[in-house]
Amino acid sequence: MKLSDIQALCSNTLISHLGIEITAASTDGVTATMPVEACVKQPFGSLHGGASVVLIETLGSIGANLNVTPGQYCVGLEVNANHLKGVRSGVVRGSAKPLHIGRRTQVWGVELVDESGALTCVGRITMAVVDKP
Repeated sequence: MKLSDIQALCSNTLISHLGIEITAASTDGVTATMPVEACVKQPFGSLHGGASVVLIETLGSIGANLNVTPGQYCVGLEVNANHLKGVRSGVVRGSAKPLHIGRRTQVWGVELVDESGALTCVGRITMAVVDKP
């Protein structure tokens, strides 16, 4: 699947609402950016942890779905995040890499960094590989 096709699938979804832009996507990894604007902040002015989790799940889900046959798709089983550093402005960049690509499950590791390259959040998402009905 081409990057432009993936970007089109994300339009008019939570992904586009939060300003997440997929910048690269392959079976080996997925990257994206998310601006730290009002719609992704918590009331105290920092990036909301839930917005970080949305970015983690988006990256892992796209990567997982690039690693299945045409008769399959992936759905999330579990996602977790450790928030390491607050971000008040700018852009966060996320990168996901596969940790396990199995026949029925996949596990993806995700790192989010701020504009200086400092690690702000790490996450992991486990995906179930299911057959299309």
